[in-house]
Formats: sequence, C-alpha cells, structure tokens
Amino acid sequence: MSSPDAAWFARPAPELARRLLGCELAIGNVAGVIVECEAYTRDDPASHSFRGRTAQNAAMFGPSGCAYVYRSYGIHWMLNLVAQEGEAVLVRALEPTRGIDEMRRRRGVETLAQLCSGPGKLAQALGVERA
Repeated sequence: MSSPDAAWFARPAPELARRLLGCELAIGNVAGVIVECEAYTRDDPASHSFRGRTAQNAAMFGPSGCAYVYRSYGIHWMLNLVAQEGEAVLVRALEPTRGIDEMRRRRGVETLAQLCSGPGKLAQALGVERA
C-alpha cells in the first residue's frame, strides 16, 4: 500500500487499528508489517486524551495520520498513529521486512522475532524518537 492521506486515518481508533493490521510501516530504510496494535479512544481512561488536550498530547488532536510519540516510564519511546481527533492507535508489534540489519544494530539483538515484538522494541528498531 502506498502512503495513505490524512482522510484514510480519520476514523475511530478501533476501526483504524483493524485496518492497520497487515499494512507495512516504513521509516527511512527500515520497515515491517503491522501485526499488533492497540486503539485508544477519548472516552478510555487509559488514553492520553481522556482529560483533554495538553502540551504533551497535542499531536492526538492534530491531523489524522500524524505520529504521536511519547516516552513510557521515561525509558521507551511509543509510536502511535493519530486516528480521528483525540484518538490514536499504538503500534505494538511488527514483522520486520526491510532494513533488518539496521534494526539488529539498533536493538543489539540477532533474533528476528525479538526485533519488533513490543512497542518499545519496535520504536528502537525503527529509530523512533520524539523528534
């Protein structure tokens, strides 16, 4: 699938999460097929948007399709894709397809199954940071 436009992402997060499964996510020369994700809606107390817009979660209220990146427990970067306003999908796991040697270097592991098997690992393998 080519890069979808913002309108493709502008839907409820649970629907977007289902549509993202099987899509390839590419950042630079590394990529993988999305095999696990998690939807967050505005009425979910676990969602960063539950209490409204803040400087920290402003990306969740921005254009659909944008990345919302934050640090979990001050350790791991988390990559979310913005759905409709105030909703996002956390990309939890990928099946690596391209740039595997680069992912291995970034993660410091050889086993393919361990490269992107969790949201923090995935972000590290893809080189995702706040910027």
